[in-house]
Amino acid sequence: MGPVQKNRTLIFTYGTLKRGFPNHGLIEDLMLTGDAIFLGVYRTVERFPLVCGPFHVPFLINLLGHGDRVWGELYDVTAKGLERMDELEGTSLGHYERLPIEIFPAEEPADHGIEKRIAAAVGVEAYYAHRSYGEELWRSNGEKGFCRYSEKEASGYVRRTERPQNISFLQQIQLFCSSSSSSTSSPVAVTD
Repeated sequence: MGPVQKNRTLIFTYGTLKRGFPNHGLIEDLMLTGDAIFLGVYRTVERFPLVCGPFHVPFLINLLGHGDRVWGELYDVTAKGLERMDELEGTSLGHYERLPIEIFPAEEPADHGIEKRIAAAVGVEAYYAHRSYGEELWRSNGEKGFCRYSEKEASGYVRRTERPQNISFLQQIQLFCSSSSSSTSSPVAVTD
């Protein structure tokens, strides 16, 4: 991986923006205009919780040392691409926040030990669940997550346009957290 060009940012995606997932169309559009470049499959150096919230939306939670090393994809994006991604992730609305994370290439040959791969770690950015609800979302999932947002987790994903429009996404998260913590089975809860 070469140096990042000026006005470009390295973004680690772990959920619906990955290849083959519901929001990857945004990345495909950005790639067509040169505003995003796929750099490969990576994993986080540290363990972080990765959970599903309402509508099977994936959330990386900024609780270092909990959960697993998370798998995802790395993209080099322009300022224009970053603006489009921030908009999708609702950073100005308090849905997600873009923060630093360290990752390493996941596709290194097996004879390269994890220590060598971690030594080659790269600091990039990722979209985390906003700090206003992240820990509560982790508790609502029984402090159980997964290392990869796979087809299994994505199977119940509901696109933004198909969700109830009379309630904000933050309110949906709040309802998800309160219903998950007050009962063990919720119609929108994800269990592993």
